[in-house]
Amino acid sequence: QVQLVESGGGLVQAGGSLRLSCAASGRTFSRYGMGWFRQAPGKDREFVAAINWSGGSTRYADSVKGRFTISRDNAKNRVYLQMNSLKPEDTAVYYCAADSMPLRSLIIITPNPYDYWGQGTQVTVSS
Repeated sequence: QVQLVESGGGLVQAGGSLRLSCAASGRTFSRYGMGWFRQAPGKDREFVAAINWSGGSTRYADSVKGRFTISRDNAKNRVYLQMNSLKPEDTAVYYCAADSMPLRSLIIITPNPYDYWGQGTQVTVSS
């Protein structure tokens, strides 16, 4: 059974920074791409960032490009999301997710191919 546990959320003022962490267990972490998604109240879950299995490729939503950085440490079975220059519109519950297909060459930015999800961590940015 795969488990994903997010941490690092909290309340921050606009312009501040947070670093989210997602700890994975239950299968060979280094073989799977990982993604971060977020969901604000009353809105659909949206793609934030993703990284392929090796860490050599990343993709970002336009809304976070240049401000957020996704990375992974396969030795520690962790994926991170460094969030800088935070804006009130970044307020949401942030979820990490694991791709269902090992060693996928493409980076997926839609929720469907991700088959395991964490419980989410709240990020609140005050103005």
